[in-house]
Amino acid sequence: MTGAGIMLVALAIDAGLGWPRRLFTLVGHPVTWIGALVTLLDNWLNLPETDPRDRKMAGAVAALTTIAVVAVLAAALQWLVPGGWRGLLWAGLLAWPLVAARSLHDHVRAVALPLEAGDLAGARAAVAEIVGRDPDRLDQAGIARAALESLAESASDGVVAPLFWGAIFGLPGIAAYKAINTLDSMIGHKTDKYQAFGWAAARVDDLANLIPARLTGFLFAALSPARRAAFAIMLRDARHHRSPNAGWPEAAMAAALGVRLSGPRAYADRVTDEPWINGAAPDPAPADIRRGLGLYRTALAALAALLAVAALI
Repeated sequence: MTGAGIMLVALAIDAGLGWPRRLFTLVGHPVTWIGALVTLLDNWLNLPETDPRDRKMAGAVAALTTIAVVAVLAAALQWLVPGGWRGLLWAGLLAWPLVAARSLHDHVRAVALPLEAGDLAGARAAVAEIVGRDPDRLDQAGIARAALESLAESASDGVVAPLFWGAIFGLPGIAAYKAINTLDSMIGHKTDKYQAFGWAAARVDDLANLIPARLTGFLFAALSPARRAAFAIMLRDARHHRSPNAGWPEAAMAAALGVRLSGPRAYADRVTDEPWINGAAPDPAPADIRRGLGLYRTALAALAALLAVAALI
């Protein structure tokens, strides 16, 4: 029973089922359980009257505690499963909720459908589910850009990264990564409350996504109809992104589709002047979201093949 084999089973189950709403209503989701632990530690350790250096240390303790608790529990579960094919299936079933491939596809497709039909209000409501921007300030091109950027970035940190770490370390690897990613999404913000406390969570997340982000970008570029141009644009523009990692899959996606991404972004409280990625290309149209989803599905198939080869080796 290898980590790659476990991840292949988990990806197959997720591709077929996703995480059914009825199951979520019944038991929730492991990420929400991790989130509850993060919230508990945040309320306990993130004291506003504390010196920033002490808050930074407290945030590091919160991050390490969360990661350690989740990894140890996952290791115990993996130790309890039997060996052989039965154990492989059980371990894959346990890893299944930590892969979000189907959910990502469905959420982005939910943006494409109303946008293609000219239903701007419906598309804005759908895109608000996956990005933090002010949807009322997004036009058709802005919605398409937001959907494709979310698809590219989440393909990396929601699918490739957990499978990558799971393939190396098994169930503890994928569980620890999801703890890291959840920590970053909850406390890894540059706000007054989390600038110091969330510093460690943000840095660990950057480190954990270093290889997976570049692997995701490589897959998108390699599967692009214009591979040479896609690789060239990815290598040129990825470093201009505000994130040290998200620029790689976003630049590869933009180049593969022949559109521009990123650029100025409007949030509820501010507008950020981000540089364009593949800036000489036109804005994406609604049909480009479909093309992006097609590239995403092809990348998932290639990833599954890589996992299969790794499992056999």
